[in-house]
Amino acid sequence: MFPIGEEASRRAAGAFSPEGRRRVEAGWKAFTALPMPAEVEENWRYVDPGIDMAEYSFRDAPGSPASRASHPVEVRLGARVVDGFTVEASGGDGVEVVPLREAAGHGQPPSTADKLEAFNEAFCHDGVLVTAHPGASPADSVVIDVEATTGGTASAPRVRIVAGRSSHVGVVLVQRSPDGLPILVVPRVEVEAGDGATVTLTVVQQWGSDTRAVARHAYRLGRDATVRLAEAGLGGRYSRLHLTADLEGDGSAAEVVGAYFGDGEQTLDYRYFMRHAARGTTSDMFLKGAVAGDSRSVFTGLIRIEIEGQKTSAHQTNRNLVLSDGAEAHSVPNLEILADDVRCGHGSAVGPLDDDQRYYLMSRGLERPRADRLQVKGFFEEALLRFPDLRFEPMLREAAMTKYEGVVG
Repeated sequence: MFPIGEEASRRAAGAFSPEGRRRVEAGWKAFTALPMPAEVEENWRYVDPGIDMAEYSFRDAPGSPASRASHPVEVRLGARVVDGFTVEASGGDGVEVVPLREAAGHGQPPSTADKLEAFNEAFCHDGVLVTAHPGASPADSVVIDVEATTGGTASAPRVRIVAGRSSHVGVVLVQRSPDGLPILVVPRVEVEAGDGATVTLTVVQQWGSDTRAVARHAYRLGRDATVRLAEAGLGGRYSRLHLTADLEGDGSAAEVVGAYFGDGEQTLDYRYFMRHAARGTTSDMFLKGAVAGDSRSVFTGLIRIEIEGQKTSAHQTNRNLVLSDGAEAHSVPNLEILADDVRCGHGSAVGPLDDDQRYYLMSRGLERPRADRLQVKGFFEEALLRFPDLRFEPMLREAAMTKYEGVVG
């Protein structure tokens, strides 16, 4: 174990090729120069992540992994990452899956806006590189299981997905840790979708009850490329997903769907930014979530259409159920439109269960608890049926309703 600091960053740099090493070194400079984010900043409005880095250290080897993650996808292609170390990786069918420490290509260092974004750059020493060759279309999804196992530790895994021209690849990312252990995870997911490529990414977030996770996703789309993200947010004491999608190719498209359920003292924090910088691009964000107990959810969405983004069509929707007096949901959709020939819109809602629906269901003979349960089930169903991989729908519906049963007793 060694603390978060210069020695840890030096070790991270030593794990990589020269290109990766340069990225770590740039990240360390940013990490030391930037302050911890604060609630007064727009990107951190409404939240205090409550992270004291002195409480965490890095492992020098992976801990003992738990049993295999339970999900409906048979694993033929994929990788397993434990405490930031990739311990298994297997590809095939036109897709290479390799540990990031063995990869030559690491991409350009991104600009970093805050200390936690720089954290991954400064301390990532491993992860997974998924490369879909041009024209590849594997029948199976690539399943990446990211696990944190040890209390008091931090990790910064990175997943890079590079989809060649006209390739079609599905990736399932499972993120998990045990309940009751203080753990910090700062993952980063990068998607580079080449011309005509399609990437479908399903994220199942099952962090433990005392895990603080600050995830950053960055997507770049070429001409006629499509990226689909479906995220189910279930766990974590504090879990953040900050997504930036740059639609740089004419005709590119981004589709985002999400479902989340917070209870206890959870904070689920979503910051989604779509930048349309080419002609004829489209994006659609659709998120639904519920909060109960003393939990909190935050959604900030921004659609920015550059002057080059003529003929863009973009929309964002966020709806929230507030199931207790102590819970809060903040929803802030925004638009910045510099082009003059676009279709763009947004909608957001925050409120309790609907009294009219409850009255209607009770008038048909249902007791109030059953009527409310039916409302919650129907609320999530609209989002879950939009997940591109419908094999996850039964599992996620059960998880959401189990959380609901837990809060109503």
